[in-house]
Amino acid sequence: MYSQVEHPAGGYKKLFETVEELSSPVTAHVTGRIPTWLRGSLLRCGPGLFEVGSEPFYHLFDGQALLHKFDFKEGHVTYHRRFVRTDAYVRAMTEKRIVITEFGTYAYPDPCKNIFSRFFSYFKGVEVTDNALVNVYPVGEDYYACTETNFITRINPDTLETIKQVDLCKYVSVNGATAHPHIENDGTVYNIGNCFGKNFALAYNIIRIPPLQADKEDPMNKSEVVVQFPCSDRFKPSYVHSFGLTPNYIVFVETPVKINLLKFLSSWSLWGANYMDCFESNETMGVWLHVAEKKKGRLLNLKYRTSAFNLFHHINTYEDNGFLIVDLCTWKGFEFVYNYLYLANLRANWDEVKRQAEKAPQPEARRYVLPLSIDKADTGKNLVTLPYTTATATLRSDETIWLEPEVIFSGPRHGTTTPQLPQAKCCLHTVSHRASAFIYSCFLVAFEFPQINYRKYGGKPYTYTYGLGLNHFVPDRLCKLNVKTKETWVWQEPDAYPSEPIFVSHPDALEEDDGVVLSIVISPGAGPKPAFLLILNAKDMSEVARAEVEVNIPVTFHGLFKRA
Repeated sequence: MYSQVEHPAGGYKKLFETVEELSSPVTAHVTGRIPTWLRGSLLRCGPGLFEVGSEPFYHLFDGQALLHKFDFKEGHVTYHRRFVRTDAYVRAMTEKRIVITEFGTYAYPDPCKNIFSRFFSYFKGVEVTDNALVNVYPVGEDYYACTETNFITRINPDTLETIKQVDLCKYVSVNGATAHPHIENDGTVYNIGNCFGKNFALAYNIIRIPPLQADKEDPMNKSEVVVQFPCSDRFKPSYVHSFGLTPNYIVFVETPVKINLLKFLSSWSLWGANYMDCFESNETMGVWLHVAEKKKGRLLNLKYRTSAFNLFHHINTYEDNGFLIVDLCTWKGFEFVYNYLYLANLRANWDEVKRQAEKAPQPEARRYVLPLSIDKADTGKNLVTLPYTTATATLRSDETIWLEPEVIFSGPRHGTTTPQLPQAKCCLHTVSHRASAFIYSCFLVAFEFPQINYRKYGGKPYTYTYGLGLNHFVPDRLCKLNVKTKETWVWQEPDAYPSEPIFVSHPDALEEDDGVVLSIVISPGAGPKPAFLLILNAKDMSEVARAEVEVNIPVTFHGLFKRA
């Protein structure tokens, strides 16, 4: 993880180029041998259209949703992709302009309308995007592509056709929901979204969608609110991207990145703001952590506090002897990391990419330990008694519990550099994080987009997590981290840009890391095949096979493996 890697050729810019959808699946060229047990589909979401006519999208989370699928069958691989027919996409294609405001791009009124029509269009209220570019997940027997608003889009996972738009507001009380629900092994779905609570104050609802029942009724019709978390600021909810879940507890981390609701509702319709304009940082609150009992829907009256950070992805959460262990991919400080994810920054030349990233909050994978009960007699003491962690939880006189983390991975920035990676086809290396504590790199490397053996170890004690290594926000390596020993394994190749690693367990697995890791990689300078699906041995991150395609594949955010 500490290797100095430069990208002066700027091949990463291909991640942010518009592509066309495919009329039918194309056959991939396989090198190596696909495991015979690997049967099913890798489904992934991301932006695929970065402009409409002459109108560009400005932010990473604005491009129109493109759904990707790699199919595995009897050692053969095919690739397919189609745009999700959201309202945002269909109307843009029909009117040949950006019609619905996206995360960082304002949709201007139709210039063909007369002045009165354009004036009154400002007062129709906020038209929320349904651009489902972030993730795809199952509900019952159905699959949905999603963003973070109240709209999700049902898709056919076999043909990638769009079936219908679904408004979560019609089923449960939320203004929106995250793109990172928890899916239990029986099919139960948990998610979180902000809502209007008591006395019109903002709050956060945990919603539960049950598994498909014998009556075959759509589980969405049986959605319910399980518990409501209070908001630290009644008119400014925090941005929430994910949350923690164990068999008995729900963990919500409330960060200082806030949504100014009054600005969202008023100034947007008056002078044309976008979503990004409605974010602000509370520079004094730090971070608040909230815990609720999952089965009883009861909030724990414990006030956990820690210093400020941004949070997008939980790694895992589990229970151990009266404590909750909460592992997170954090970005230090209260400034919003998304401020650095405008396409102009990400498409810049390498020196400018580095310069911008050095200004941003710095990444750190952390472990927090939350005691589930306290005794006032322990005021001033560290309540954590687990022998395997250096994380602390100190009870203060005001009855708040101050948390200090154990760092499980930190991408160092300053000092001397490690040697340049050899320009081999595949750069695979193992690093002991603990042994390398005094080896520094001048480059920012983040462990992000974490994945685990979720089906067997989600919400339970675990050892391994897989992540995407971001080098100044450029994805240029795949990483495996032992959260107990801090040992890391890294796959890396010159001028290759991978995506979030998806772990697929061997059907007869005996150990946590028995399986493979899947990632879509673009390699614009490596030869005639501009992209491939990479298959790694999940134990040592060595290459098992790759399936090359003759088309570019733009950036993808999240997805899943659907077994055949």
